[in-house]
Amino acid sequence: MSLKGKTAVITGSNSGIGLGVAHELARAGADVVINSFTDREEDHALAASIAKEHGVTVRYIQADMSKPDQCRALIEQAGACDILVNNAGIQHVAPIDEFPLEKWDAIIAINLSSAFHTTAVALPMMRKAGWGRVINIASAHGLTASPFKSAYIAAKHGVVGLSKTTALETAREPITCNAICPGYVLTPLVEAQIPDTAKKYDMSEEEVTQKVILERQPSKEFATVEQIGGTAVFLCSDAAAQITGTTISVDGGWTAL
Repeated sequence: MSLKGKTAVITGSNSGIGLGVAHELARAGADVVINSFTDREEDHALAASIAKEHGVTVRYIQADMSKPDQCRALIEQAGACDILVNNAGIQHVAPIDEFPLEKWDAIIAINLSSAFHTTAVALPMMRKAGWGRVINIASAHGLTASPFKSAYIAAKHGVVGLSKTTALETAREPITCNAICPGYVLTPLVEAQIPDTAKKYDMSEEEVTQKVILERQPSKEFATVEQIGGTAVFLCSDAAAQITGTTISVDGGWTAL
């Protein structure tokens, strides 16, 4: 399928899942806006490299997703937003009674509230264009829970709920909203953690990957950023026009347990 003529805005997309989604949407022909909170030469160079690789227009726009006004300004500066991918997210692990207040506030702001703010500005653009796709990157932790991740799990459950409400408000329009729920995805951040985790558990990297990191993922394989991106491309297709208000798990069977 071709997304030529569509503009996709992906938050938190200068690395990891967001970058993978950006590449796949660009590969399908969409013009792309990538984003993070930094404003470095390498951020703009990354946009240029994606543009060159896929033959589309790619811009980098700096915006701090913890700040409502910057979330909204990102969409306004993009000028068009046919496809909105809310991906920005952070994590912190601690027991509830020891969870730092500032970490709770930051995770809720970046992982959940930012999606509300960007969607609020994008929907009028989609309505004017007569077509739109909102794709929220939730998590297996948007459907299940683990200890010590209270803010992240609360935020990701909230993202699933926000997706359902957005879908109901746009159900009579050519606009859909869904949440992708990845399990463990092989990103540079995860790869970098494997050697230290192996040392911590006195295991080989292969053992710690299978027995610790992928403990809850029945396939015992990581999902890839390309698979998450491919799922996003599918949700933009005509075949997915009646898929709205739901979750798509890309988790190797995690939520089947």
